[in-house]
Amino acid sequence: VQLQASGGGTVQAGGSLRLSCAASGRTFGSSHMAWFRQAPGNGREFVAGINFNGIITDYVDSVKGRFTISRDNVKSTMYLQMNSLEPEDTAVYYCAARTGKTYNFFRRAADYETWGQGTQVTVSS
Repeated sequence: VQLQASGGGTVQAGGSLRLSCAASGRTFGSSHMAWFRQAPGNGREFVAGINFNGIITDYVDSVKGRFTISRDNVKSTMYLQMNSLEPEDTAVYYCAARTGKTYNFFRRAADYETWGQGTQVTVSS
């Protein structure tokens, strides 16, 4: 699978953005997907994950209640709806894929085989 992230931009604190991750290839419906982010000077941080059929979702504590991850296996696309954005959410956001039909949680970058190119999210105060 190949991944293409889009939807980033600049918003004021309290605003919303919706990121998309379009996948090509035949394995999207068999892949666990996730969003990570990386701010300048920081390592890549897990944000949210979703299993192959969308039943299992997982979020880092700092985004719970504000971000929602979802997927459309017909369109081979994953989404991240981000509401109530804060300046601390400013980062490059990456989508990632891990092949496998599981009901587990995967939060390490090393758990994922394929990465998109990243999309910049900037939240101004």
